[in-house]
Amino acid sequence: MKLRAFPAIRRAGLLLLLTGLAMSGCGRSSNGGASGTPSPSPATPTPTVSGTAKPTATPVPQDPLLDRIAKLTLDQKIGQMVLVGLEGTSMQAHAREMIDTYKVTGFILYKDNITGSAQTRALLTQLKEQNRANPFPLWLSVDQEGGRVDRFPAEYVKIPTMHEVGKTNKPTYSNLIGQALGEEVRSLGFNMDFAPVLDVNNNPNNPVIGDRSFGATPDVVIQHGIQVLKGIQSKQVVPVVKHFPGHGDTSVDSHLELPVIPKSLDALRAFELKPFAEAIRQQADAVMVGHLLLPKLDETNPATLSPKVITDLLRGELKFDGVVITDDMTMGGITKHAGIGDAAVRSVQAGSDILLVGHDYEQQKAVLQALKGAVQNGTLSEKRLEASIYRIAKLKEKYGVQDGPIPAIDVQAVNRVIQSALEAGKK
Repeated sequence: MKLRAFPAIRRAGLLLLLTGLAMSGCGRSSNGGASGTPSPSPATPTPTVSGTAKPTATPVPQDPLLDRIAKLTLDQKIGQMVLVGLEGTSMQAHAREMIDTYKVTGFILYKDNITGSAQTRALLTQLKEQNRANPFPLWLSVDQEGGRVDRFPAEYVKIPTMHEVGKTNKPTYSNLIGQALGEEVRSLGFNMDFAPVLDVNNNPNNPVIGDRSFGATPDVVIQHGIQVLKGIQSKQVVPVVKHFPGHGDTSVDSHLELPVIPKSLDALRAFELKPFAEAIRQQADAVMVGHLLLPKLDETNPATLSPKVITDLLRGELKFDGVVITDDMTMGGITKHAGIGDAAVRSVQAGSDILLVGHDYEQQKAVLQALKGAVQNGTLSEKRLEASIYRIAKLKEKYGVQDGPIPAIDVQAVNRVIQSALEAGKK
């Protein structure tokens, strides 16, 4: 049965689901800039007249966004939960299909997609223009951390590693670095940055984190990571903290295989979880979950597919009510152990809002088709999708994400901001 056949029932059901999610997982007030589901006002009885009237509940105010979500087609709902990569340096047929047919929530660009500021602005403009007929604007995202994870063209002044930033022991400098990251990301037209890294780098054999981390203790990561987070936010760019619940104490690269972290929950609370818990207290909007197996929490599922990690720990214990994004589902930590379509469905069941599928058009289609099949066969409900879409759409609203034109780029002005931040670190 289609949603439009009974909109009042479906919308009421979605509102009840969102209310339940907010009561169980909301740690921030809606007027404090939170991006998750706001709690509706509690029902209150109507006063009696002459002692004869029965109390009635005050109607819960209807969020107009719920009506917009209720009107989406199934393809539009599924698309809002999938963020994809693309090939080339201009919009190709596959990217156009991802927008026109699959209605994806957005794109991620990698180094291969970026050759210069004018080219990147032109590509992002093409994507935005193609998406204008769709009900929600695009996320345009990038991994711009500084140091060796640098996707930007040579025109821009280089930002140092976060390890170097942490070594200065100057939180004001860290904030300026965050502002510089936000400024350069926004200058090309991006609205989401997969940074900062909040992993604590306490394993010298770690092949993937290393100098991407602010330091080897939770306190150092908290002190500087939160300031970078706030700096990026100040430029109207969504920072995505990563890689929950902590990728620092591993000796395996999850791009290639699935790392195993044999720590107890108490040990994680005392170390790896601390920066993420603080980021959530400090109004983090989005969290990326890493492909990590924590057998003392979940013997079977990596974190990205684990209800115990996403729903119980991140949503429940840490009270995170923002957007949960997976690390790239095409990484070996997933694809060597499960079919990507099955993994995508399990990730949504576990509580993920956005599935990142950074590479391979066929893999991207497999994820989108698997999600649609799961709804059609009853494995996933549309109500479950709508809860995630609500969070995603609220975050787009909060940051004023639009498919309008990208302002002209002044690379030198951005470089002055970066250079000023770097000079502050030397004082």
